[in-house]
Amino acid sequence: MKRYLDCNASDLANISKHDLLHAIHASEGRVLVSETIGATQPVLITVSNAEFAASQGADILVLNLFDVNNPVINGLPKGTAQNDYIRTIKYLTGRVVGINLEPVDNSFVTDEEDQVWGGMTSGRLGTADNAKRAVEMGVNFIILTGNPGNGVSNSAICNSLREINAVVGDKLMLIAGKMHASGILGESAENIITKQDIQEFVSAGADVILLPAPGTVPGITLEYVRDLVAYAHSLGVITMTAIGTSQEGADESTVRQIALMCKMCGTDLHHIGDSGYVGMALPENILAYSIAIRGKRHTYTRIASSINR
Repeated sequence: MKRYLDCNASDLANISKHDLLHAIHASEGRVLVSETIGATQPVLITVSNAEFAASQGADILVLNLFDVNNPVINGLPKGTAQNDYIRTIKYLTGRVVGINLEPVDNSFVTDEEDQVWGGMTSGRLGTADNAKRAVEMGVNFIILTGNPGNGVSNSAICNSLREINAVVGDKLMLIAGKMHASGILGESAENIITKQDIQEFVSAGADVILLPAPGTVPGITLEYVRDLVAYAHSLGVITMTAIGTSQEGADESTVRQIALMCKMCGTDLHHIGDSGYVGMALPENILAYSIAIRGKRHTYTRIASSINR
């Protein structure tokens, strides 16, 4: 299998979980993951945010707030059936596509409705049934994580991961972790993820460990993340550092700095979030991040390569 950097759309169209993991690992920290929201108005009105992100150099696309029972992706061609949304995004972009599912902790209670980001629905929960539905829709991977204020704990992620791995673990790349506290104040700052959490995620079936990018969460330093990345690698899994704190809408120099710190940490995947304003990172920041971690040659190759290759 080629490294992901060298894959064309035809290589990715039916890529297996095993080959996807190999292709990412072989790219040595030069794969960019862009998160987008389909339920908001697209930045370009008539073109989906996923397509826009791909046009700026994103290698892998994540759909946030995606309800497997009632999916919404604005900007797709008229007449696209809901069951075909994922496959259509993959066809239009030539990219690997995944979704977020959220394992909300049963003990989490909030009296403030507006703290539940995006209005949690049953089709977004981190359940085995939702994971099976996602497979039917054509996703390549699932990220078990939490949006702001939604009450996703590491223990809930672990339980969800174990159940989902049992039913679709042979088909999907499974990513687990948090990029901010997600409403669990006891799991904020350096307690967002620990070595013990990583070990439990791996035992439960995680293929990729999600970590907050250095400089995005109070107390999360380059040295702290570097130690966790090295630990995850020692357990035989890869890592994804993530910007989930709206700094995807910061100035380009800040994004470049975060990108290079993530590179120094040794991460395999680089995630950039969906809130430049709302719906996707600022397009210039997707481009800046891509160039920072792999230069213009690989960035422009990803942008220029036809989906018919």
